[in-house]
Amino acid sequence: MNIPENELLMVLQEFNPWWVGKPPGDLPRWERAAVQSVRTWLRNKTVRSLLLTGARQTGKTTVFRQTIQRLVDVGRTLETWNSIFPAVSDHPRILFLDEIQFVPDWQTWLKHQVDFHREHRIAVTGSASPLRGASAESGVGRWETVLLPTLSFGEFLQLRGIETPTLAEIDSLQSLFDWTPADFARTGPIGRDLIPHFHEYLLWGGFPEPALSEDLSRCQRLLREDVVDKMLKRDMTALYGVRRVIEVEKLFLYLCYHDGGIIDISAIARELDGINRPLVQSFLDLFEAGHLIYRLKPFGYGKEILRGRDKVYLADAALAGAILVLGRRLLEQPERLGAAVETAFFKHLFARYYAESQGFSYWRDRKHHDYEVDVVAQLGNTLVPFEVKYQDTEILPKRLRGLRQFMNQRNLEQSFVITRRWADFGIRSMETTQVGGAPKAKVLLLPAPLACLWLSP
Repeated sequence: MNIPENELLMVLQEFNPWWVGKPPGDLPRWERAAVQSVRTWLRNKTVRSLLLTGARQTGKTTVFRQTIQRLVDVGRTLETWNSIFPAVSDHPRILFLDEIQFVPDWQTWLKHQVDFHREHRIAVTGSASPLRGASAESGVGRWETVLLPTLSFGEFLQLRGIETPTLAEIDSLQSLFDWTPADFARTGPIGRDLIPHFHEYLLWGGFPEPALSEDLSRCQRLLREDVVDKMLKRDMTALYGVRRVIEVEKLFLYLCYHDGGIIDISAIARELDGINRPLVQSFLDLFEAGHLIYRLKPFGYGKEILRGRDKVYLADAALAGAILVLGRRLLEQPERLGAAVETAFFKHLFARYYAESQGFSYWRDRKHHDYEVDVVAQLGNTLVPFEVKYQDTEILPKRLRGLRQFMNQRNLEQSFVITRRWADFGIRSMETTQVGGAPKAKVLLLPAPLACLWLSP
């Protein structure tokens, strides 16, 4: 369909008030950390295009609008259409394109622009990452990818205007191993004030609009209708041509019941009528591309990974509670609450180290399947294991047998246990059988609210 140029420009001008010097009046003053990432890209002339990607309703459009407003404020003119604005400076043309995933073959178009129009710098948003294959590979080196996950715990507190307690600033969680017992004793009582807000975060979640709602029922309805339903029913159809919406919904519901679990694709296919094994695998790929889930491979190499089962986390800790209509009952169900905390912690860990392309996996002993490590992070040349034990009871050594076994096998000296009990906050020694006379391993027991806050941007 051919649209007359004058009508097209009138429509575009409605979405671009800065063309005529009118700043948008509904921009929030508070900015997410991703705004700074986009500004850093603007200053770096090496990579000329950027993909801001994340689940729907995470605030990608707002990030761009805030960035544009900042460019206008400092005197940078966007030369969008020569037919309206003549070129008046040597500045590159900066194009901000929203929701590019709906444009057919957008990766090819963006690649062409980068390769042949060197006067352009192009930033795009998308709610769906390129799937594995040639389309994804074509972007390597041509565009920078900035992930916009759901709100971190720290961003959630800022969005809701909650003043955070004054805590020590740390460069990384590993720096806590240098703390003294006095440091832990001083910080614990201050950090306890975070507990009710952290539980609210698990219930309301990290999607900005629902998170601002005062009513939990309305918040969870928005999560179901504006986030999950539209992604499963509209985006899956429009972006990937999925027609079996009922089967897609069944599988996502299954994942909500098993959030943070190791999944067996064959078992899922047997349990869910009408979905065979290849279809389950295909839908999981689409969920991951649409930023609805994270997937972890088992720790190891070669066949250990290829034959292993994936571990799946939902994109946000509040999604399972919203889909299952749990309301505040989530806080009264230890297993569900523990799964939500593990999901929240992993999202923070993943988002913190995403830009560094670090790897994440989980570990399970071949002989003793109850010997498991929830998350293994490959941080540079260092393996860092994490266990999440969000429970009221004391964490006894026998409950960390899997962690001890993994540390023994890999000669590791440090690990983390994410806890609920503030009385456990501190460093423990762990008996190991490390070779070469290595010192005893150390385990840092860290309350979940502090872990998520310190990992927040």
